Amino acid sequence: MFVQILGSAAGGGFPQWNCNCANCAGFRNGSLRAQARTQSSIAISDDGVNWVLCNASPDIRAQLQGFAPMQPGRALRDTGIGAIILMDSQIDHTTGLLSLREGCPHQVWCTDMVHEDLSTGFPLFNMLTHWNGGLSWNRIELDQPFTIPACPNLRFTPLPLRSAAPPYSPHRFDPHPGDNIGLIVEDLRTGGKLFYAPGMGKVDGPLLEIMAASDCLLVDGTMWDDDEMQRRGVGTRTGREMGHLAQNGAGGMIEVLEQLPNQRKVLIHINNTNPILDEDSPERAELVRRKIEVAYDGMSIEL
Repeated sequence: MFVQILGSAAGGGFPQWNCNCANCAGFRNGSLRAQARTQSSIAISDDGVNWVLCNASPDIRAQLQGFAPMQPGRALRDTGIGAIILMDSQIDHTTGLLSLREGCPHQVWCTDMVHEDLSTGFPLFNMLTHWNGGLSWNRIELDQPFTIPACPNLRFTPLPLRSAAPPYSPHRFDPHPGDNIGLIVEDLRTGGKLFYAPGMGKVDGPLLEIMAASDCLLVDGTMWDDDEMQRRGVGTRTGREMGHLAQNGAGGMIEVLEQLPNQRKVLIHINNTNPILDEDSPERAELVRRKIEVAYDGMSIEL
């Protein structure tokens, strides 16, 4: 299994276009040692030729341009995208579908709740029907494994996660199973398993057992501290209120990952305020000490 990190930042990317927090300002003036990052999305393949896109960020055009296999050039019009899985209906994970309109129809896998949001509050499915039929919906049934014709040697198992629906969703404050999912992706030939969850608000016992059975954990790295955005003066909500488990503190992501000694651990969906973006920060050093990696655009993983 080949996993390509197309984008590793949270919504807004890094540096965020309108932000002058310590991280964004430091990156722009050259005082911060860090890498620019686009908004979170990955691609998965069983042969390195045909790819399943997981989320379609607003930065999708630049991300595809930066990864040559996504334009294999086998025909006058071509793409390496064989299918698209949506983990949720957040703006920063779905807006890129508009930029893929020239390639419609696209096979899209998502849950009932995500399809409802993207047919009502943000009606992408309706809008894109005007481009060669638009998006062909394939229903994701929670906890039910499925395969995708473009990558037949991969088995995907969706897991409902505790997180939040987008701000535009009619049930923003009334969570439903299927608003947000994680994925177990298993290579049926090698047995390699990826656990992918860019948005995760809580880890309970059963979920921890599932993570322990995976070879690589690619998980929510949005915030270092739960009140990070408040303390930095750029927001009013906590990480938990937005559906993200902070790394630091009791019950945080670091504490969760410490219970899983045998897996490769990689944080993704990193907010522009998170001090781990600073490669010289004590927080980044703490992750290095604990053998936790920080995803970056262009990172490749093979399982």
